[in-house]
Amino acid sequence: MARGTIAVDDPRTADVRKLLERHLAFARANTPPEDVHALDVDGLVDPAVTFFSYRLDGEVLAVGALKQLGPDHAELKSMHTAEAARGRGIGRAMLDHLVDVARGQGCHRVSLETGATPPFGPARSLYGAAGFAPCGPFADYYASPNSAFMTMELTGDERPLRA
Repeated sequence: MARGTIAVDDPRTADVRKLLERHLAFARANTPPEDVHALDVDGLVDPAVTFFSYRLDGEVLAVGALKQLGPDHAELKSMHTAEAARGRGIGRAMLDHLVDVARGQGCHRVSLETGATPPFGPARSLYGAAGFAPCGPFADYYASPNSAFMTMELTGDERPLRA
């Protein structure tokens, strides 16, 4: 994998916004409207959300966010890797970074919601390989055949499993 930089970023910047628009378009094309839980830019600037980008030579190749649900529980949001950058370990690097940030914030659990249909299979595989396990709905989510819920318990100072 090429060595890029993961850092807190502003989802309102033009290049980030463009990648987020692709993320939302994918979610909307593959999920009924009532089950699209991806955050738009306004949702990503919420004070409970910390937004990150992965950049290589200034180009944004991936994004991801961490939403604080409570003092010891966080949610992964808006994970997306540019299509041309997939298969290079960038999504896994972002995922590991977000889990490490959650751990550093004192979280004991990190959860996520993603699609349950075939187009979301690669995402579910990534999360499973990192140590996330299926769980029931959390926070304000509800059970739906279009949603897959996953969680990872964080105990001690173990690191996410690397594939």
